[in-house]
Amino acid sequence: MTDSRWWSPSRHADRRPILLARNRMQAAIRAFLAGEDFVEVDPAALAVSPGNEAHLHAFATDAIGNDGLGRRMYLHTSPEFAMKKLLAAGEKRIHAFAHVWRNRERGPKHSPEFTMLEWYRVGEDYAVLMEDVAEMVRLACRAAGTDVLRYNDITCDPFAPFERVSVAEAFRRHAGIDLLATLNGAAAVRPALAAQASAAGIRIAEDDSWSDIFSRILSERVEPHLGHGRITVLDRYPAAEAALARACTDDPREAERFEVYACGVELANGFGELTDSAEQRRRFEAEMDEKQRVYGERYPLDEDFLAALALMPEASGIALGFDRLVMLATAAPGIDAVVWTPVG
Repeated sequence: MTDSRWWSPSRHADRRPILLARNRMQAAIRAFLAGEDFVEVDPAALAVSPGNEAHLHAFATDAIGNDGLGRRMYLHTSPEFAMKKLLAAGEKRIHAFAHVWRNRERGPKHSPEFTMLEWYRVGEDYAVLMEDVAEMVRLACRAAGTDVLRYNDITCDPFAPFERVSVAEAFRRHAGIDLLATLNGAAAVRPALAAQASAAGIRIAEDDSWSDIFSRILSERVEPHLGHGRITVLDRYPAAEAALARACTDDPREAERFEVYACGVELANGFGELTDSAEQRRRFEAEMDEKQRVYGERYPLDEDFLAALALMPEASGIALGFDRLVMLATAAPGIDAVVWTPVG
């Protein structure tokens, strides 16, 4: 019988070409960012707050002080708060290859610990980040020796011009749903979305929130169609689904948030960053109220982060799942095949 443990010599020999391709891809992206005058930073992973999104779950620990007393802390789900503090401190272009941790996530596209590439541009429009991603994907593919991204039987040409489509248009096209009609400014109107979803044959539970219904439509009807043949940039998320993003200037129902898809797989999540501390606090508290309702827990707010927003300049930022990019560029079956030491 063949030993399937990742550290067995025979198994490692099979995995090693992909791992070396991973290193080349990372080096190519680092070179691109250096050429764009980015400074690489190394954010601390242990934080007072892991992030304040309702459906993200953190790993908690107790930091024991010299007095022997414990203080609850978390492994971050993103380096975002720390990196934005660096923007407040005066940095203009920064990036990090950061290990991050998310609980309740395990599968071919998910690992409890994974590598996130995150970068920020001060004073630049969030659309520039879309071009960044497209260029990084092309460079990564060249480094991996491929001209195609692949996941299962779906392929994507990374060298073709990317498609940019709004979330509202994608919902209309793939689910037959008028998403904007379910929004009243930034507020979400649950009955309006529930009625349309039910009419489209999508299962709705009585206790589903607007966000629950939105996520189900997105995952079941929209995402499977994105990034086929070429990269899709899914732009202008509803403001109700963009807690860290600025509202669009031409329509407050939508926000400067986008996601990048290839082969039906989400690769990156970008924002025109919100810098209004009071509004950010309101949104975080609403997210934690929802977390309390659904999961019976909440995470503390990072008061230093909220204070830093008062000094943070206008900026755009994005996080890319580096392991997923390696997975698609090497046609690997899942994330565990493309990381040097998979989580046990």
